[in-house]
Amino acid sequence: MAGRIEDYALVGDLQTAALVGRDGSVDWLCLPRFDSPSCFAGLLGDRGHGAWRLAPVGAGDCTRRRYLTGSLVLESVWATPAGTVRILDFMPQRDRVPQLVRIVECLSGSVPMRGELRLRFNYGRVEPWVRRTEHHRVAVAGPDSAWLRVPAGVHTYGQDGSTASDFTVQAGEQVPFVLTWQPSHLHSTPRNDPARALADTLEGWQRWADGCRYEGDWHQAVLRSLLTLKALAYEPTGGIVAAPTASLPEAMGGERNWDYRFCWLRDSSLTLSALLRGGFREEAAAWRKWLLRAIAGDPGDLQAVYGVAGERGLPETEADWLPGYGGSTPVRFGNAAVRQLQLDVYGEVVDTMHLALRAGIPMERQVWSLLRMLMTFLEKHWTEPDEGLWEVRGGRRHFVHSKVMAWVAADRALKMAELTGLPAPVERWREMRDAVRADVCAHGYDRRRGVFVQHYGGRELDAATLFVVKSGFLPPDDPRVVRTVEAVRTGLDHGGLIRRYADSDGLRGSEGAFLACSFWLVDALVAIGRREEARELFVRLVSLRNDVGLLAEEWDPLEGRQLGNMPQAFSHVALVNSAFELASA
Repeated sequence: MAGRIEDYALVGDLQTAALVGRDGSVDWLCLPRFDSPSCFAGLLGDRGHGAWRLAPVGAGDCTRRRYLTGSLVLESVWATPAGTVRILDFMPQRDRVPQLVRIVECLSGSVPMRGELRLRFNYGRVEPWVRRTEHHRVAVAGPDSAWLRVPAGVHTYGQDGSTASDFTVQAGEQVPFVLTWQPSHLHSTPRNDPARALADTLEGWQRWADGCRYEGDWHQAVLRSLLTLKALAYEPTGGIVAAPTASLPEAMGGERNWDYRFCWLRDSSLTLSALLRGGFREEAAAWRKWLLRAIAGDPGDLQAVYGVAGERGLPETEADWLPGYGGSTPVRFGNAAVRQLQLDVYGEVVDTMHLALRAGIPMERQVWSLLRMLMTFLEKHWTEPDEGLWEVRGGRRHFVHSKVMAWVAADRALKMAELTGLPAPVERWREMRDAVRADVCAHGYDRRRGVFVQHYGGRELDAATLFVVKSGFLPPDDPRVVRTVEAVRTGLDHGGLIRRYADSDGLRGSEGAFLACSFWLVDALVAIGRREEARELFVRLVSLRNDVGLLAEEWDPLEGRQLGNMPQAFSHVALVNSAFELASA
């Protein structure tokens, strides 16, 4: 059975990522891209659905683990009666094909080790044929092949559908394992030097981390979040995935099990805002190019989510052969949100363009043309209902957050027109901005309670209404803002953290506290002058990270565990932004 969600650490090569458990088992890996079918799907079932465990014989979880400074190289250490051993797990930034490298090093004594590689392609469904070559064991099925290379002297053999390795490491000895994926029609694979690959990987990550410009009290937490966000960027195109995993449940045994291995415009935009604040401009420029390619055509066809290369069709299917994480079904791959209308994404995209411009990235003519097209569409359609930020599958409504983000789009477009002097219908945009604000204040506000609500005509609270202050829609000292912050804090409280909304979406089971929403509350408290309360909440949220600094989507305060896809860009974006807000306060 898979470990707890917070038991996993991430390694990646900027094109895909693997999840490594505290017990030394790689239980999730999709190759060659984030959104490719997996070769290890034990995370959504058991090791029979694909996993690769490497650990001392008879050992359980590692004694301690960490990322090597400023990198995505994972060090796991086992202290055993026979001696101490560590494993370094990493994925080199690829030259031609993806590789997962695992270097076993004995620090003291003489430690018996065991490896068990169980490859299962197509999300745990296909057991490959395995053959031995002079230097490799090669697993082949359909279009996929995986090549395991081990040093001479390490005995590998087939056992119960897996490739087993038994060996002993002595003090000072290193034993590298290299797993390479490539299309099955190729008949040889690169033979890189693992030690050289490790040095290059460490140097590359450290060079990137050195660009971090956050200097506040939580430097290590912010840097780890920024490294995680960088790891979720698909380098060839500039797209950014919301998470590297699929179908990890938002409630144990529930059906809110979604595939997040795609590029939500909202999540990508917010990720870019955090990276820009951290001092990283190159990713913003690459993402903007990805955006131009992905949404080329009619702005009315703008999707909320795309594939990592800008693909539009992401059909949602259910994998009935997988039992799901902790029995949580259905297991879903693909995402039907691709068909939803989510008007708030226009605001997030335009806001990110504004942030990029202020960060010194020039406004190119074609980008300005795109902006004007987006605004023309939004001018005509902001009055319509949509599915909203939370992608509720219960029909369209006039969500307050969506309207507020339409206001953001008009506001930031006006600011960019002023900064650049480029031609724009500024009067129309100003009229739209004023009209949206008046509409929200008239129809999205519960006058009896004096708070903003989730949607027009409703009474439900929604953490997304915190954007009335986060976005600048209203000044922080406006009584309506203060009352809304207080209402969200008390009305959506879940063990001292914040739910995103009441459980009203009609799906089976409840869900945990939404971590990003709890960080939004930190920002809102800072804005209305309650800095000490904000700091206390932030300290608690930072303490919920796992031992290597990662956050999933949600936290269950009753069970004391993380929930949802892992690691989640939304959560790490919110952590970075809250740290900057506290520092600036």
